[in-house]
Amino acid sequence: MVPFRLKLDLQLFSQEKTESATPKKRQEARTKGQVAKSMELPAAFILFFSFLSFYMFGGFMKEKLISLFKSILNDFLNLNISIENVSVLFEKVAIQVMLILGPIFLVSIVIAVLGNYLQIGFLFTGDPLMMKFSKINPLEGAKKLFSVRAAVDFLKSILKMTVIGIVVYITLSGEKDHIMQLARLPLEDVISYAASVTLQLGIKIGGILIAMAVFDYLYQRYEHEKSLKMSKQDIKDEYKKTEGDPHIKGKIREKQRRMALQRMMQDVPKADVVITNPTHFAVAIQYDSSKMQAPTVIAKGTDYIALKIRQVAQDNGIMTMENKPLARALYAQVEIGQSIPADMFQAVAEVLAYVYKVKGKAN
Repeated sequence: MVPFRLKLDLQLFSQEKTESATPKKRQEARTKGQVAKSMELPAAFILFFSFLSFYMFGGFMKEKLISLFKSILNDFLNLNISIENVSVLFEKVAIQVMLILGPIFLVSIVIAVLGNYLQIGFLFTGDPLMMKFSKINPLEGAKKLFSVRAAVDFLKSILKMTVIGIVVYITLSGEKDHIMQLARLPLEDVISYAASVTLQLGIKIGGILIAMAVFDYLYQRYEHEKSLKMSKQDIKDEYKKTEGDPHIKGKIREKQRRMALQRMMQDVPKADVVITNPTHFAVAIQYDSSKMQAPTVIAKGTDYIALKIRQVAQDNGIMTMENKPLARALYAQVEIGQSIPADMFQAVAEVLAYVYKVKGKAN
């Protein structure tokens, strides 16, 4: 005797989250602002492109800055201190500062927007701004403080500071001879050299931070996907909430079928004739020349339903005629409430003519 073996899916009992998130859960998480996003990536882009923009707009900024100092020293240094003169000075200085820093601010804003858009697309939600008591719960705060994510963030910070320190050390070590000669150079050359080294460091550090931020983004995506994972029971529960309980839906469909059958049986007494197979098929036909352009099927069924149609027809004095090919054809091709197709007009017309003839003789 072959032993009987029952196979069980233990994941249904363990609730282990092994399944990928469904589109519905992903959309719900996105609505709540829970997306795969790295804060390091926009910051690294801003740093890199801000220093890069100094190369693009450096000449323009230098001219504006020199013009500002010349204007202050030549036009305003010997002016009498008054409310009007000070207002004019501050207004002119503010305009010049805006012109100098405007390109950098514009680049930073554009890069910040693009850095976030490339990660999560367009997303506007106020759910993260809502007041939640869990955010001020000290226990939840302690859990986050000593969580794996906090440890990873700490290690990332240490790694970034280490890498930046190494880059700064290597760069300044390579410029050691030039730095030692700065004391003999004019002030303008010293400023130009310091600006050049600063730009080099900014671009190097920005490029390295972008590379590290890409890995951080991949890690954030991994953590996000992990947090969204579902158990098989979760998927079943979501399906029930979305589509409805299959048992309840089955009962509803059964009730709908019964109501449709009851309505159909109520229409059988209106029929002019019931065409049968004789036992397996029954199709009730009605024709009212004042309301209908062609005879119409008002009820049909097989087996038990066919028997009920014949019984209702007999109880109400509706004539029953046996025509196997016509009964099968009508049942297969014509739905309830539809008119007879043209290729069946002749056969149905002959049946109705016979019925009217018999009824006429009976009357």
